[in-house]
Amino acid sequence: MLFHSTRGKDSGKSFEEVLMQGLANDGGLFMPDSWPQVDIEHIKQLESFIDVAKYIVPLFTKSSFSDEEVKELLDHTWHDFSDEDFAPIHNLDESKSILELFHGPTAAFKDFGLQLAAAFFDKSLVKQNKTAIVLGATSGDTGSAAIDACRRFDSIKSFILLPDGNMSEVQRRQMTTVNSPNVFTLRINGTFDDCQAIVKEAFKERSFLKEDQFLLAVNSINWVRIIGQICYYFYASLKMTRFEEPINFSVPTGNFGNVFACYSAHKMGMPLNKILVAVNNNNILHRFFSNNDYSKIEVSETISPSMDISIASNFERLIYDLYANRDAGLCNDFYSNFPQSPIKLNNEMWNKSKDLFLSYSVDDFSTIQAMKDTYEQSSYLMDPHTAVASIAVDKLKNEIQGKTLILSTAHPAKFPKVVEDAGLTLKNVPENLSIIFEKEEHSFSFPASKNLIFDFIVENNS
Repeated sequence: MLFHSTRGKDSGKSFEEVLMQGLANDGGLFMPDSWPQVDIEHIKQLESFIDVAKYIVPLFTKSSFSDEEVKELLDHTWHDFSDEDFAPIHNLDESKSILELFHGPTAAFKDFGLQLAAAFFDKSLVKQNKTAIVLGATSGDTGSAAIDACRRFDSIKSFILLPDGNMSEVQRRQMTTVNSPNVFTLRINGTFDDCQAIVKEAFKERSFLKEDQFLLAVNSINWVRIIGQICYYFYASLKMTRFEEPINFSVPTGNFGNVFACYSAHKMGMPLNKILVAVNNNNILHRFFSNNDYSKIEVSETISPSMDISIASNFERLIYDLYANRDAGLCNDFYSNFPQSPIKLNNEMWNKSKDLFLSYSVDDFSTIQAMKDTYEQSSYLMDPHTAVASIAVDKLKNEIQGKTLILSTAHPAKFPKVVEDAGLTLKNVPENLSIIFEKEEHSFSFPASKNLIFDFIVENNS
């Protein structure tokens, strides 16, 4: 299998090339040349998450690694998970359950994709006897998961940009308390979008790299992260119904990577009813799905900060695959003036998603209330992002059929103030979260200036 850009000018790429390049040279995002199809009857015979991953991941990696190499790598990829099931399911009632994706070392779903990415990064770098810089922007969980996944490998130095603003103290400390010589946490005086813009400029310029050094993308623009997430959708469906009936997934999202992974699994053969796209007040995705309005507006701070994003980077993949029917020229036209001008599809195109996608936007007051109600009714404590996805299920219940899995993307202990404001009490706090308040913070502060940041990377890129 080879890969190509959504904008049509970067194609014929192997898995390893896509892994190490991240963003396509034409500014687009990489996609597989075709969707590999799974044998559902085969997956039904599998038992563990690792078994499912060993079947799914090689479908995308054959152009660079043998199946045996990949399966051996996967035996050692996902580490320090507190639950042997990796992604356990908690039933709320007969029709609604929680898929817990927060049992990894950073207590967020991003451990799945980033541990897979880091393992492949190191394998490729060691093979080529080269080093790399990881440069990423985070609105909460990506940074800590990237740092944790990459710090184990001497071949990689990580520079993570985080907005010096709306982020829980736990989320921030997960990054700033890491004291490793190959980890640098940069607090930026600006928004997540400012951080993301600097990262995108870095991938264009690359002036701060040493000769023959790789610049690696850890944000969900990197296809390998999508692969890691596809795995848990198949595993969850297997556990929930053994594929005997299609189910719904309610996904709290900002950058659309988790939603697109669900869509990808469906394109590969996973039975699916609906994908519920659940967002907070930063509602560009809801405005699109409900009103064909994909326009950038200023980010507002919420109690679900991982979704405080004005542009959903991975949405380009859906524009390309579904709406443009893989017409790269058309996709390029859509993005040629975005975000200065909104993307608006004709009605025929826009209606293509009606059978699969629903969306809902949730404010902070409702989020708090949902956390309270769920605890009172089920003695289950949700984090605010999970609460957003839970509300979407309740509000859209008349438009969905069958069972629904709500993705719980973070442990509530990452948001202690929100839990306190809801009048609830944290229990069973993971040890790796409780001890970070005892550790000293290490970080560097910068204005939102790419030149100052690039200079800093050069100084610390020995």
